[in-house]
Amino acid sequence: MTKRIKEAKRKRLLEVWEAFKANKVALAALCIVAIVIILTPIGSRIAPHDPYDFNLARARQPPSGEHVLGTDELGRDILSRLLVGAKYTVGISVVSIVIGASLGTLLGLISGYKGGLWDSLIQRVNDVLLAFPTILLAIALVAFKGPGVSSLILAIAVSSMPVYVRLVRAAVLQVVVEDYVAAAKLLGLSSWRIMLRHVLPNVMSPVIVQATYHMGLAILIASALGFLGLGVPPPTPEWGSMIGTGKVYLFSAPHIVVFPGLFISVTIIAFNVLGDGLRDALDPRARAMLRRF
Repeated sequence: MTKRIKEAKRKRLLEVWEAFKANKVALAALCIVAIVIILTPIGSRIAPHDPYDFNLARARQPPSGEHVLGTDELGRDILSRLLVGAKYTVGISVVSIVIGASLGTLLGLISGYKGGLWDSLIQRVNDVLLAFPTILLAIALVAFKGPGVSSLILAIAVSSMPVYVRLVRAAVLQVVVEDYVAAAKLLGLSSWRIMLRHVLPNVMSPVIVQATYHMGLAILIASALGFLGLGVPPPTPEWGSMIGTGKVYLFSAPHIVVFPGLFISVTIIAFNVLGDGLRDALDPRARAMLRRF
């Protein structure tokens, strides 16, 4: 029985990968996302120059052989600052979404499976959080706690969590009426074991897709907070703060703003396209349509 289950899981994963691989645009987005994720821990090692080394004599230089993307208003190498800044912009976003999705999934699981008082309490708190636009809630949390990496992670995690609570609760309500959940209850298994072993694996597909979409939103929020001066304190390189400090030179030295903006835009688009590809690949009906054509 266990062997057949493992074989069925392996076959399903293979079907998902084949469906995803057939989407060339999503596959290209996956390559871009992989490059960005790889740059997060190694960006400081491959940076051609010291991202903190300033020299006003070379300030606002256009792209050249020595400085591929030019220099900023203080003469610092823009490419080096972008590579090192991935650790903050993308790294903060990844950690925030992992925390927000994990907490939201757990609360949604409890809310959908337990019902009753637990469901009412969790959903009412969730309604309050959903009443605030995501960016405004993040700004309020950062303003309350103060700028910094931990503040950004907390703000993005809390502002993204309510969506997962609603999403998982809706999926759990569909799963708990299945026969295998009823069989697990008849066997006397504990609620937590049923939730974690039998219910959770069957509601993870929409969570994975939503988390991929939310990565783009998290990068946008982190960059927006950096642009407003509520992000990582200077002189730490962060993509949004690079645009914020360079906006004064938009017409005299546009490369200071354009290249960080391109990095942000391409990364967000890549995560959104990847989310579309995962959604289609994880949907059995979409896979059937792909096989048909």
